[in-house]
Amino acid sequence: MKTEQNQKVGFISLGCPKALVDSERIISRLRAEGYAVAPNYDDANVVVVNTCGFLDSAKQESLDAIGEAMAENGRVIVTGCMGVEESAIRDVHPDVLAVTGPHQYEQVMEAVHDAAPLSESPFTSLVPPEGVRLTPRHYAYLKISEGCNHRCSFCIIPQLRGDLVSRPAADVMREAEHLVRAGVKELLVISQDTSAYGVDLKYAESHWRDRSVRAQFFDLCKHLGDLGAWVRLHYVYPYPHVDEVVPLMAEEKILPYLDIPFQHASPSVLKAMKRPAHDAKTLDRINMWRDICPDLSIRSTFVVGFPGETDEDVDYLLDWLDEAQLDRVGCFQYENVEGAPANALPDHVPEDVKQHRFDRFMSKAQEISTKRLQEKIGKTIDVIIDEVDDEGAIGRSKGDAPEIDGAVYLNGDTEPTPGDIVTAHIKHADAYDLWAIRED
Repeated sequence: MKTEQNQKVGFISLGCPKALVDSERIISRLRAEGYAVAPNYDDANVVVVNTCGFLDSAKQESLDAIGEAMAENGRVIVTGCMGVEESAIRDVHPDVLAVTGPHQYEQVMEAVHDAAPLSESPFTSLVPPEGVRLTPRHYAYLKISEGCNHRCSFCIIPQLRGDLVSRPAADVMREAEHLVRAGVKELLVISQDTSAYGVDLKYAESHWRDRSVRAQFFDLCKHLGDLGAWVRLHYVYPYPHVDEVVPLMAEEKILPYLDIPFQHASPSVLKAMKRPAHDAKTLDRINMWRDICPDLSIRSTFVVGFPGETDEDVDYLLDWLDEAQLDRVGCFQYENVEGAPANALPDHVPEDVKQHRFDRFMSKAQEISTKRLQEKIGKTIDVIIDEVDDEGAIGRSKGDAPEIDGAVYLNGDTEPTPGDIVTAHIKHADAYDLWAIRED
């Protein structure tokens, strides 16, 4: 294989924010070694495709992306969650150069070295201290752990990514500090189970700055809140100890926002799903959180059409939504995932019934979202600006995560720049978004 001084790697990143962080880490290592990131297939000496393998639809998207890269470039390395199914990938695309699983960074680097070797050692200054990121400059995902200890019947994440492995608290804090110094205004904390952070480490202490910090959910939130950036929590299970973090939100140390994957509300369905904390008095907990922090926004995702789900279960779920008044809600129709125990459950729901239940759910969720956003009209809020064009600025409130929640439109206002945090007065709302005027 001929060596080159300026090898370029194309990169395609699919799936969830956790996979995006994996892509950022791989690209950071590539850049540190002297590789450049190619903007298109033609300029790339090799293409890396970071796949998603959670749902059949995601697997198909991954196979399609691999196929496009093979057709356009022909030299492709596959990594990510679908990489654990190498035979399924090679059955469709037998000529890919290498296949590796999720967060197997060293194997990806070795495959790149083999496919596009460098002729000489580069300078490490080619990569900044905070690493290379695929998000806009003003926000970044902060992954605090890998894997998951739960065994939900519909999920194969533990098979793909293993049991919970938490990062030492000092490592997390150092990365967060680098990001903030580099201009990041919003840190989005992610993992498979954020509120379980540190359990595997037995909450061990590590040294950061002039102090010892514990690998524990509350302690991490408290220290992150001292960095001066917005801190947003994703994938939080409603364990009792989450109650301790809500006062930090009321004190404006971290954002008043919780992303909690409830998945359902019916006790019988949650039991069949083997969801953690399914027997908790969740509505009471939500009401308590809102008493402590009235501005709290809660987002969640749900599944309808789970095997054995009845019309009564769906009625229960919709009544629960009426009580919970969640701010941001998404929904999926259940589908089998290869290797998941739920596949073997009896009484699978017909596709047309799933669709009907999905439509009912989304109608109820839209009704609730519309009502809650209407209540914000006339209020003044902080908005972080994501983009600006000739028509005005688009940003998000503290209750909106990028790409999954709503937006705040500042029509005609072209003065802000991405990353600015401005104060705005809300004038209008629809089912999902807000329109506002920036205050001087």
